Amino acid sequence: MSNDMSESPIRNISDTARWAAVYRARETERTDAVFRDPFAGRLAGERGEEIANTIDFSSRNAWSWIARTYLFDAFLMEELHQGVDMVVNLAAGLDARPFRMDLPPSLKWIEVDLPEIVEYKQDVLAPDAPNCQLERVALDLANVSARRELFEQLARRAEKALIVTEGLLIYFTEEEAGSFAKDLSALNSFQIWILDLASPGLLKLLKDRMGKEMGEGAVLRFASPEGPDFFRRFGWEPIKTKSLLKTARRLHRLPTFLRLLAPLTPEVPTPQQSKRPWGGVCVLKNSHITSTRI
Repeated sequence: MSNDMSESPIRNISDTARWAAVYRARETERTDAVFRDPFAGRLAGERGEEIANTIDFSSRNAWSWIARTYLFDAFLMEELHQGVDMVVNLAAGLDARPFRMDLPPSLKWIEVDLPEIVEYKQDVLAPDAPNCQLERVALDLANVSARRELFEQLARRAEKALIVTEGLLIYFTEEEAGSFAKDLSALNSFQIWILDLASPGLLKLLKDRMGKEMGEGAVLRFASPEGPDFFRRFGWEPIKTKSLLKTARRLHRLPTFLRLLAPLTPEVPTPQQSKRPWGGVCVLKNSHITSTRI
């Protein structure tokens, strides 16, 4: 569905990738940056800055974007040290980790996203060389049969694959999230999954504060009151979870008025917390794998 720019600065889901890249670029410019992404500014472009400047609530809460990137980086490096031989980044957007992180040259890194974003990214990063074996696949993950075929192909090429979905699941319905999780856990070599989650309370807050600006281009949908435990019935066991709020406090990125809330926010969401805002990053392991620690 097309959007009138007078109603929403986000025309489609690909625009959210440009939007996210802005906050990585701004963090990179800080002298005390907790990560550095020298490619983010180029990837965000003027379009990304336009979106970020229009959605004021998002810019006032840039700490959440920073904490999310930081946690994905940290969890990813932890799992690479555990013998991961393939990273499958689904809805990779404008992520530049294959270029900006110190990765094993032998690591297979697969990026999957819509054709428009894949083409744009290839053009922008054409002069640069990745630090691992990077492949890009243009695919709409909403196409269930096509994604299952791709997953099966990739699974045959890996012994221990790490799945990354940063900023993806919130755009799914609960049914779509469950189906997606089940498709991933069906493959034994897909052993670890890093994802971000929002509580129903946070989803409501985001929709109230940003829903109009995001329009129909990127509708926020998924937030289970079960938190990470939602994925157990689809073959995934939560092994690590970190709160964005607590992480941002540790990184000294929280505004003053939120610092007092961080100690009151659980690292892992409770059923009582589900009605209140909570966001975090989780590491899940495929429960079809029999070893106690992958």
